[in-house]
Amino acid sequence: MTTVLIVDDDPHIRDLIHIYLRNEQYQVLEAEDGENAWRILEQKPVDLVVLDIMLPQVDGWELCQSIKQSFDIPVLMVTAQGEASQRIKGFKLGTDDYMVKPFDPEELVLRVQALLRRYHIISSQTIRIGSLWMDRNMYEASVNGERLILPLKEFELLFKLASYPGQVFTRTQLIEQIWGIYYEGDERTVDVHIKRIRERLAEKTGHIQIGTVRGLGYKLEVPDEE
Repeated sequence: MTTVLIVDDDPHIRDLIHIYLRNEQYQVLEAEDGENAWRILEQKPVDLVVLDIMLPQVDGWELCQSIKQSFDIPVLMVTAQGEASQRIKGFKLGTDDYMVKPFDPEELVLRVQALLRRYHIISSQTIRIGSLWMDRNMYEASVNGERLILPLKEFELLFKLASYPGQVFTRTQLIEQIWGIYYEGDERTVDVHIKRIRERLAEKTGHIQIGTVRGLGYKLEVPDEE
């Protein structure tokens, strides 16, 4: 059974999310602060974390960063802080999605389901997004059944973006995850590789594109229907 950890110091919010997730047959764990959440993560298998920012002991920013450094699981931030600067900070720290209170609990469930589907894609090491297919075990890719030849770094970069369609990755995140934290080049390397990938995709399909989020980074864009 899929397990979701809810981290929020408001018991009413925890109860609301708990009820809706339980109705979808998820196993639900709860923590009222960051320290208790971390103890649960160390002791029990968790598939996804729904995380508030304003927490006692350890705040949501710090906890999100620690989770992403130690566990390969998605994080959905749910917070009253809806300013663009707060959302950007959350994505820079590694959150996979972001919702602002008050929220629609049914939408939250849908976002949880979407994140878990993306995580499954990562676990299987194969991706099929629209007409794009990628196999990270074999380092092979194709579009509409036609082979797409990519150098290693371009493959890794596209695979990362395609694993989380619609999610924004900063240039710093992509540098650290694709080139490594000790990479000594600058962030323009990402721009150059993105430009080359865009050109290769344009030759094969117009449906899958890499979008630029000004001042932040890149995301893979796929229409609902091709």
